[in-house]
Amino acid sequence: MGEIRPFSSRKSRIWLIIAIVLGAVVIDQVIKILVATHMMLNTGIEITPWFQISYVLNPGMAFGIEWFSKIALTLFRIVAVGLLGWYLHVLLKKEETPVGYIATIAFIVAGAIGNIIDCIFYGKLFPEQETGWFCGKVVDMFYFPLIHNSAGEVLFFRPVFNFADSCITCGVIVILLFYMKQLNSEEKAKS
Repeated sequence: MGEIRPFSSRKSRIWLIIAIVLGAVVIDQVIKILVATHMMLNTGIEITPWFQISYVLNPGMAFGIEWFSKIALTLFRIVAVGLLGWYLHVLLKKEETPVGYIATIAFIVAGAIGNIIDCIFYGKLFPEQETGWFCGKVVDMFYFPLIHNSAGEVLFFRPVFNFADSCITCGVIVILLFYMKQLNSEEKAKS
């Protein structure tokens, strides 16, 4: 008999994707709702000198960049998640696709969905926003002021981020470090 490998069947890979996406989205939303309902906007709690929980609202993309209108950004995120969902579907058809690569893409999808939920609903749900449907600001809370200058100004790491951002960032880093070969082989197969 052959060796039984976990997540070797298509069905088990689908369940893995569902577990990752649902788990990460639930964790993200629970953290955001707790912060938004138990903290005052633009306040923080120092956990250690190098880690704080700080309640801020991000009106744009990563690091607060605002290149597009909020509705355009929200719609772009929805389309991107749709494309990544389709890509996961394609990956599931290929038995040789590493489970880790599929899990990594699932984490990126989960992070994007977490931030989409904020954009769609939080503009109506939380009174401090009052921006309307599809225009909500993303709730950020993790702040790591690791390096300061002599005047006490934070030099590194200034951005405040959330669990969804972490899922996306870690997913991209894992792909760059461990799965570039996977991406390159897919590109070669297309040509």
